[in-house]
Amino acid sequence: MKPRVVSGMRPTGKLHLGHLVGALDNWAPLQDSYDCFYFVADWHALTSDYADTSRIVESAYDMVADWIAAGLDPGKSTLFIQSLVPEHAELFLLLSMTIPIPWLERVPTYKEQMEQIADKDLSTLGFLGYPLLQTADIIIYNAHAVPVGEDQVPHLELSREIVRRFHNFYGQLFVEPQPLLTTFPRLPGLDNRKMSKSYGNTIDLADDAETVVRKVRQMYTDPKRIRADVPGTVEGNPVFMYHDAFNPDAAEVEDLKTRYRAGKVGDVEVKTKLAKALNARLEPMRARRAELMRRPDALKEILMEGSRKARGIAQETMERVRDAVKLNYLSKVDAIGKR
Repeated sequence: MKPRVVSGMRPTGKLHLGHLVGALDNWAPLQDSYDCFYFVADWHALTSDYADTSRIVESAYDMVADWIAAGLDPGKSTLFIQSLVPEHAELFLLLSMTIPIPWLERVPTYKEQMEQIADKDLSTLGFLGYPLLQTADIIIYNAHAVPVGEDQVPHLELSREIVRRFHNFYGQLFVEPQPLLTTFPRLPGLDNRKMSKSYGNTIDLADDAETVVRKVRQMYTDPKRIRADVPGTVEGNPVFMYHDAFNPDAAEVEDLKTRYRAGKVGDVEVKTKLAKALNARLEPMRARRAELMRRPDALKEILMEGSRKARGIAQETMERVRDAVKLNYLSKVDAIGKR
């Protein structure tokens, strides 16, 4: 059997180019070598967006259409919805009985988001406990690996610590998941800030060709370059970072960089060629996505079938967990009846 990979994504809005290079371009190639389980992390969306849940279901279907358009194959991967597998919540609850609160409070992203996200009240048990739910999401499928970037390795190490502590009380039950390190370009937003939907500085995977051209024209470049004949800086320039990530014509990119440094090319040409490269990459995805959205019942069935499959595996895991925790009342009744 192939080793298993598990990963998920929160349905909190439209996917953008950052999701493509940061996740989907890594997920798709794994399908040939791993037994891949990719899920809609709708409960995780509630940890920060609990005050308005009106768009979660719509965003979930929209997101999975983008997944498939980007290369995920329901015939190769199991695509499912977290909340349709309630065993995730049961395992999360059992894990929570044994894990010290300081373990969760030391998670770097917990501290960062508590400080940075001022417009939401994140002082909730759900937000504090998201690493536990994340651990349950992974180990309930006995995943061997989780595709992560280097900055996410500490989160997975916490998951392994949680597994070891649980094992200390109840015996060996789970596979300790290992990081499957992925490399991808760190894309800034169009304004050179962190790419974020809340900043309105993204190019979405569903944007049409005209919208892509308009957004690229607005991109931040070298602020010191006031005319086309002034030598410009390529390093750290978002336009060239996007060229490196999406323009397959390496010779064209190198020529643009050389002329930009020498003050022999204008921003208009550089951006025009970037928009062309982006639209060439996105157009096949737009076509596949449009076809999926014309058949919403088929998209729904993909997720329902994937959720049924995932739940079958999760139920088997929880039978073993209940036995280990000695909370399996059905087997206890059978044993009593045989006395």
